[in-house]
Amino acid sequence: MSVHSTDQGLHTTTISSLKLQYRGKVRDIYVIDDAHWLIIATDRVSAFDVIMPNVIPGKGKLLTQLAMFWFDRVRAMVPNHLANIPLEDILPDPAERAQAEGRCMIVKRLKAVPVEAVVRGYIIGSGWKDYQNTGMVCGHTLPTGLRQADQLPEVIFTPATKAELGDHDENISFDTMVATIGRELAEDIRRVSLALYKDAARHALERGIIIADTKFEFGQDAQGNLVLMDEILTPDSSRFWEAATWKPGISPPSYDKQFVRDWLETLDWDKTPPGPEVPAEVIEGTLLRYREAVSRLTS
Repeated sequence: MSVHSTDQGLHTTTISSLKLQYRGKVRDIYVIDDAHWLIIATDRVSAFDVIMPNVIPGKGKLLTQLAMFWFDRVRAMVPNHLANIPLEDILPDPAERAQAEGRCMIVKRLKAVPVEAVVRGYIIGSGWKDYQNTGMVCGHTLPTGLRQADQLPEVIFTPATKAELGDHDENISFDTMVATIGRELAEDIRRVSLALYKDAARHALERGIIIADTKFEFGQDAQGNLVLMDEILTPDSSRFWEAATWKPGISPPSYDKQFVRDWLETLDWDKTPPGPEVPAEVIEGTLLRYREAVSRLTS
């Protein structure tokens, strides 16, 4: 499936009828009222914490479609931040609404928990680096002799601090998480995160996709209840691998922006802004991977 030039993609939203709250690497967040936000997933792509100048057309819609699928699937396990308000009520202007259709979530405003809930079923990425240096990941002592991309003996919860835009998240131990947010909340988040990952990993594996790791974000409502927020189990927040070709010892190709990262690694670029223009074949290759993951996981 080729990328048509008619779909230029959405780099930056321009909605003047609502106040812009925050522009992240991928999402633009607008204030609806005291209790609700409009979150729009643009087609921006970031790598090494730098936003690239061009877009992956349609990526935001694919991410939203997949996140909504998972929110619906895990609804019985944990409440989520979605609010049942029609988009037409929030953006009556058709031109503004067109920027949000198919790529937005209307959500309840929550008090965000300042910790990323990371769950790992395989050893890769920063976890692999930590393991090579110390034999541990976030306070978990792991067996010796693990290879890159090995399946872990059991799924582990490895929290991280949330970084400001442009900075890197930092792995922390569960004890540090407890010291940051309190034991009861930390244990709740760990329990729910492990259950969500195990359910999703099982579903994905039946469709030939390994979810190597993922991160969840949580907030609390006015009553202090734990609520799942942001996006969940997308190629932007998880590592998806092809189960049929996975083998330990190498970093498996993934269904996400790794394709962009790998291309960037071939350049003489110092990983600071501005990012280089991404060529059409890299955009197309990335988009094909996103489409494939969404189509298989939601079938």
